[in-house]
Amino acid sequence: MLALSPLVERRMCVFEASNHGRAYNRPAKSYENRNEVALFHARSTSIPTGHIPRRRKNMGWNPDTDALAQILGLLRESQSPDTIVQQTVQQKLEELNKFTDFNKYLIYVLTKLTSEDEPTRSLSGLILKNNVKAHFHQFPPDVAQFIKAECLSAVGDPSPLIRATVGILITTTASKGELSSWPELLPRLCEMLDSADYNVCEGAFGALQKICEDSAEFLEKSPDRPLDALIPKFLQFFKHSSSKIRSHAIACVNQFIISKTQALMANIDAFLQNLFHLAMDDDPDVRKNVCRALVMLLDAHISSLIPHMHNIIEYMMIRTQDPDENVALEACEFWLSLAEHPICKETLKPHLPKLIPILVRGMKYSEIDIILLKGDVEEDESVPDRSEDIKPRFHKSRHTIRHEPMENGGSGEEFPDDESDDGLDDDSSLSDWNLRKCSAAALDVLANVFRDDMLPVILPILKETLFHQEWEIRESGILALGAIAEGCMNGMTQHLPELIPYLISCLKDKKALVRSITCWTLSRYCHWAVVLPDHSYLKPLMYELLKCVLDSNKRVQEAACSAFATLEEEACTELVPYLADILKTLVFAFRKYQAKNLLILYDAIGTLADSVGNYLNKEEYIQMLMPPLIEKWNVLKDEDKDLFPLLECLSSVATALQSGFLPYCGPVYQRCVSLVEQTLNQTMAHAQNPEQFEAADKDFMIVSLDLLSGLAEGLNGHVGQLVQQSNIMQLLYQAMQDPMPEVRQSSFALLGDLTKACFQHVAPCISEFMPILGQNLNPELISVCNNATWAIGEISVKLGPEMRVYVNLVLTDLIFIINKPNTPKTLLENTAITIGRLGYVCPNEVAPLLQQFIRQWCISLRNIRDNEEKDSAFRGVCNMISVNPGGVVEDFIFFCDAIASWVNPKQDLKEMFHKILHCFKEQVGEENWKRFTEQFPPPLKERLTQQYGVWCCDHVKTRAQDEGISVLAELCGVCS
Repeated sequence: MLALSPLVERRMCVFEASNHGRAYNRPAKSYENRNEVALFHARSTSIPTGHIPRRRKNMGWNPDTDALAQILGLLRESQSPDTIVQQTVQQKLEELNKFTDFNKYLIYVLTKLTSEDEPTRSLSGLILKNNVKAHFHQFPPDVAQFIKAECLSAVGDPSPLIRATVGILITTTASKGELSSWPELLPRLCEMLDSADYNVCEGAFGALQKICEDSAEFLEKSPDRPLDALIPKFLQFFKHSSSKIRSHAIACVNQFIISKTQALMANIDAFLQNLFHLAMDDDPDVRKNVCRALVMLLDAHISSLIPHMHNIIEYMMIRTQDPDENVALEACEFWLSLAEHPICKETLKPHLPKLIPILVRGMKYSEIDIILLKGDVEEDESVPDRSEDIKPRFHKSRHTIRHEPMENGGSGEEFPDDESDDGLDDDSSLSDWNLRKCSAAALDVLANVFRDDMLPVILPILKETLFHQEWEIRESGILALGAIAEGCMNGMTQHLPELIPYLISCLKDKKALVRSITCWTLSRYCHWAVVLPDHSYLKPLMYELLKCVLDSNKRVQEAACSAFATLEEEACTELVPYLADILKTLVFAFRKYQAKNLLILYDAIGTLADSVGNYLNKEEYIQMLMPPLIEKWNVLKDEDKDLFPLLECLSSVATALQSGFLPYCGPVYQRCVSLVEQTLNQTMAHAQNPEQFEAADKDFMIVSLDLLSGLAEGLNGHVGQLVQQSNIMQLLYQAMQDPMPEVRQSSFALLGDLTKACFQHVAPCISEFMPILGQNLNPELISVCNNATWAIGEISVKLGPEMRVYVNLVLTDLIFIINKPNTPKTLLENTAITIGRLGYVCPNEVAPLLQQFIRQWCISLRNIRDNEEKDSAFRGVCNMISVNPGGVVEDFIFFCDAIASWVNPKQDLKEMFHKILHCFKEQVGEENWKRFTEQFPPPLKERLTQQYGVWCCDHVKTRAQDEGISVLAELCGVCS
């Protein structure tokens, strides 16, 4: 489970947006996230910047009247939506920042100018906060001291907005200068907590809450141990008459739960008693913070909750149904957290009949949800997307985790993409984590805990909801059915022959929200339809999803396109008979889709190419697919980020089409090289002159490198001429040294692909490339290390015995990686293959270290399917054993097991295995061999007997052995 981020609600009236994020997975708030949208939105007309007169240092400070009027005018004219005006005003503010007294004017407006309207005063404080954040260490001491004093004087301002702004300014100042440079702050704020003036008490608590969040680590580690006094002080206010104060008090303590702060642990019993006292508080913010505390305690100090767990579960079920959705959401987090604990199954099982219906009800769209989602709008395909509808996109490499050895019976993929909220609304108005999503996620994780034991509870609920007359309830039932798919698949299988046709019929529901969620739920069960031999479910599922891909509702288009991409991944070549219809639909979608769904469409096409491979390389398919892609390619400008998904798509298509992509490769290749060069040049220019040149967006380079990899993989030797006519090798040398790991990751992938495709152009650069590859064998950067390792292996095969000069450069690191605990499986497999390949071409250099890696080498490769990489690696280990047979003796059973993993080795490789096995058997003698092999599992014995005859020993010449000599000791002398 992810670490729970200790967060505090920071409400700033008009400047504060509520955060409904996942308690254990919320992004930490920064003050920039407080909707300070008005900060530099100024509509200044002709306000002169002028000169702010400096005042002599004396007993007090008073502003110059003219300068104050100038600044007030700037602040008042700060609401213009005009971008040009905003830029003009920002320039004026930057000019005013040159005058150190400007910050005194800002704090004066915030704290003293009570005749001014509150938004203007607050804005002044927020501008000052930004200045403090950026330049506090450059403030003259008198300015810094003046700001601190004025902040403390205004903590109890009558205005909640001003108090909140002052609190933000205090914590920013404290965090920039560290609390140690403001020693009077905490004592003064603690004194204010005891004030009879509510405004002073609330303002002090608001400031302390922000300090506890932003400076928690300092408070915990400070030698003065301020928390020893603060925690008991906070606990005193849990029973305060003001709900706002109570909420502040809980929120302050909550900051220290996850870190198990000593001061809190010493008061944990009092904390729990006070929490339980507030459990039924009338104020929703208090209840929300109580729920948040219990969720965090579940992660950090579960032992304190176990004696009360039954009552806590009952309470959390009540709160999960709280009329305030924010409270319900916090409570719902409890089930996600509890599911991660071993006690979950035993503790929660008696409560499932009550809990599961609560979660399913929480998955129902509310009336306001439907309004925000425009759920009554059925046809909107012709409505252009707003720019804010399209989430910022970051490139995710599809082809740059190089060499993913396929396991026997599964994929060796160890670098999964982060999962999106598939099937859960992603409308901009509902894009935050909400009760619906949390309830569905909770049902999902609990299904994975209870598996089929949940079915007696959930099946009656599904029967009631799936066929309900109210579409909102029917929709929530379909979502629930999808949520349990992973955990309850075994038990659900018997019901799928009835459920899948029903779900397919729901794809025609008159409500778009029902159609869209049905697409998602079908994607969760599509594996079942794929594995059936007669396509009796796959075919109708596929064709109905394709109809939804062309739906008149954009939400349905998106869900269907995403679901179809999942179906493509599951079905792979099972889709080959239907390629013409699939391509016809996807290509037609280009004419219907608005900007947002085009991104999903690119992904569906790329996934199709990945799934069916060179079956796509037919002239009729190419003529259908390529024209719309090239049309988009020609329209998009180099700086347009919509290039990312298109380039990703083309990378997959180029790899699949192979020679079929040749007519399009020239312009595509040249543009990719140009994008790489432009990015590198801009990066260099920015490094030399950051004020004149913006930093480059390196995603353009990464996605271009990935497409070049796709071209190299697809075109193979045909790419050589393009490489020869370009400067890609020089650019690659630069990119391989880029500080950004993702750039290096893609660079090493391209190097490996070019090595395979046209080594003649790579060979002259090997002496420059190999040291860089060696420097990137750092398993902490998994993807970078993986691709560097893979590229070294490819270079080894091509370079042959000349690789010996580089063996010492990389071998020690490779041996460290293969023996490192918890190394991801794909990295282990690639490392083993590369070590094997090094041994294949340079056995004398690698064999002396055989004993250091042979066991883990065998374990790493025993489960991957037969392929060329595995072939070359095993040839390498056989060569090394012939040089140093003693190196394998202690782990010979692992070598036997690895040999047995081969289904159909090439004949000469099989003979190498046969020779090694029989050689060892002859050397140790029949009796010792028999004792040695008694430890073999029966399937291993059977496999080796069938393939290599090592148990059929009548024809084997044996030699007498002393009974007292162990087989391992004897084997150690084989080579002597």
